[in-house]
Amino acid sequence: MKPVYLIAVIATAMLLPACGPTTETTTTGQSTATNDTAAMRDMAMPADAKMARSTGTVTAIDTAAGKITLAHAAIPEVNWPPMTMTFGTKLEILNGVAVGDKIAFDVTIKDNVGEVTAVHKQ
Repeated sequence: MKPVYLIAVIATAMLLPACGPTTETTTTGQSTATNDTAAMRDMAMPADAKMARSTGTVTAIDTAAGKITLAHAAIPEVNWPPMTMTFGTKLEILNGVAVGDKIAFDVTIKDNVGEVTAVHKQ
């Protein structure tokens, strides 16, 4: 095997995990994605971040990790179809919702990672 080819293969293997959220398909055929945005929660929004709104149902809450899982409608601003995703958020947002709540929510998306910034019960 040529050294240049070997270097390209190793570099590709090392960079693939950084390409975006992990996506799986459940037995019902619904796509799920997970994000780790804990480090981003208190950061200012970068200039290339997108703001979006959507609706959904709260399917899980993890207050210790600052995460909310939503079965959400499409988010056209970033070409996301309806799916179930885990988003980072602040504790004060998590305190206002419960599993099963139908909500409208605001989300900031940067590099395919979303953070819920506001929640409005429907």
